[in-house]
Amino acid sequence: MSPTALAEKTPDSPARQIVESAVVRFAGDSGDGMQLTGGQFTLATAFAGNELATFPDFPAEIRAPAGTLFGVSSFQINFGSRVIKTAGDAFDVLIAMNPAALKVELPGLKPGGIIIADTGSFGERDLRKAGYDANPLEDGSLDGYQLIALDISKFTLEAVKESGLSNKDALRCKNLWTLGFVYWMYGRDRKPTADWLNAKFKKAPEVAAANIAAMDAGHTVAETMELPDGLHGFQVEAAEIAPGTYRTVTGAEALAWGLAAGTHLADIQMVFASYPITPASQVLHSLSRLVEYDVLTFQAEDEIAAACAAIGASFGGSLGVTSSSGPGIALKTEAIGLAIAVELPMVIVNSQRAGPSTGMPTKTEQSDLYQAVYGRNADAPVCVLAARSPADCFETAIEAVRIAIKYMTPVFLLTDGYIGNAAEPWNIPDINNFEKIPVSFRTDPEGFHPFLRDEETLARPWAIPGTPGLEHRIGGIERDYDSGNISYDPGNHQKMTDTRFAKIAGIAKEIPAQTVEDGNTTGKLAVVGWGSTYGPISRAVANSRAQGMDVSHIHLRHIWPMPQNLGELLKGYDHVLVPEMNHGQLVTVLRAEYLIDAEGMNKVSGQPFKIVEIEDAIRTRLEK
Repeated sequence: MSPTALAEKTPDSPARQIVESAVVRFAGDSGDGMQLTGGQFTLATAFAGNELATFPDFPAEIRAPAGTLFGVSSFQINFGSRVIKTAGDAFDVLIAMNPAALKVELPGLKPGGIIIADTGSFGERDLRKAGYDANPLEDGSLDGYQLIALDISKFTLEAVKESGLSNKDALRCKNLWTLGFVYWMYGRDRKPTADWLNAKFKKAPEVAAANIAAMDAGHTVAETMELPDGLHGFQVEAAEIAPGTYRTVTGAEALAWGLAAGTHLADIQMVFASYPITPASQVLHSLSRLVEYDVLTFQAEDEIAAACAAIGASFGGSLGVTSSSGPGIALKTEAIGLAIAVELPMVIVNSQRAGPSTGMPTKTEQSDLYQAVYGRNADAPVCVLAARSPADCFETAIEAVRIAIKYMTPVFLLTDGYIGNAAEPWNIPDINNFEKIPVSFRTDPEGFHPFLRDEETLARPWAIPGTPGLEHRIGGIERDYDSGNISYDPGNHQKMTDTRFAKIAGIAKEIPAQTVEDGNTTGKLAVVGWGSTYGPISRAVANSRAQGMDVSHIHLRHIWPMPQNLGELLKGYDHVLVPEMNHGQLVTVLRAEYLIDAEGMNKVSGQPFKIVEIEDAIRTRLEK
């Protein structure tokens, strides 16, 4: 099945082959419930104690035309008994619910991989929609794979015929029938899914019962059918993980909880002002459920209003947070400039997506680094952080809150569509183990003006409106350094501009020194990444080092300002390779800041890097 497959068989189940890891991709029409199916398989896999990483991939249209290539929705999961850092490259098993899903996803299946196809959805009209001239299940074009062709639609109707559901509603259960089949293949427990269905359809128990019956039927068919030669069940042992309480978490969930934890540590209210946009909306949805943690969410009428509301919240003594994706961040830009000018704490979350303008809303990219670091009128510096994985969003969000409050500055927090939607196991931390974030509101009116500065941080005082004796005005017009009054003096503007830059640059004095994730601190090649490239770079470098290659991995969380030691660290390598899901943004910043001959490796397909792509790039650079 895969290069990691072992020869041993389990004593109690001789038909099962032990594998170290497996990659499964569920694919079908956008109405076939593939995200739900993948989510439930993820839940069962987590209960089995496996390490895992997921990649939901779905169309931008709310309901694309059924059976079309651009309407394919898929969910990929990589799980195993070893450390898992990506959703996997080529997959071992492809579940194709219709011809379009087969056509779109087949290139990603390993040679000799398993295809489970619903023959009931491979009618002449279905084939024509997908661009097939002949039925690929019958014309020999799939001979290089192991094909399990089943009339899943017919099996599902038979399984739920006692439920009283109409044929249309009954066919909606076929994803659960398929899930039951795959559960048998990998020895998954069906009970967590049954419990979930009973809870979800508590008010419609007949629907829950029908779906459970379909799942059980799929499992029974897999268990009793005579599989083609060479096909069998598989067993993936539980992974060795550190003790703790775990749950699967998406990046959007971890980000929301991290923001709430940060304001809890600061003992202030969070006001989250946002406007719905893919893929950032999930953060708003998650935070809207945290009212009891002093989180106030506000869905504004547009992006500009959301940003301005966040600024107003910070002016009033709460922490204003706003969130969007690249197009929405562009609309917020003038307001972000105002936050920089008035020097108020604010967190701006950018869940990056592919392309300029509307682009490809549901596909992932890292194209907004320029926008975060440079993308405002005039000289307007801000702090920029980037999360590397779904679970890492939690601590990165706390760090964003801390810096915003301590330095009275807006902070960009970059994530992307892949991180936001993907899931991985998360060891739930004890919030009591995190340091408190001190907040100092000005109360003494003696000698007050709004742009007095802390000598260490250069942060101005945070004075809540209505505090006696601290009446003041702030705004977008330049202010006098010594009084806070409006000023058009050229020398004063120079001083204020220099000070704003110095304040952001000073953050570097307290951020951790940059470390090497894997490898030596000097050598032939350093692979430098940021954001969601962490997983594939990490695995590619580890694999390459296992083959004796002199390569190291450096990954940045603090994008601006950069760690103070980064320049010297990078100069210790003969070559620097920067894989990014953009046309070369971090590599430009590194070249400009450190005058190093960094080389970009750029991918803008809307899909994450594959491990093998980075391995090939490492090998090519070292062979040169």
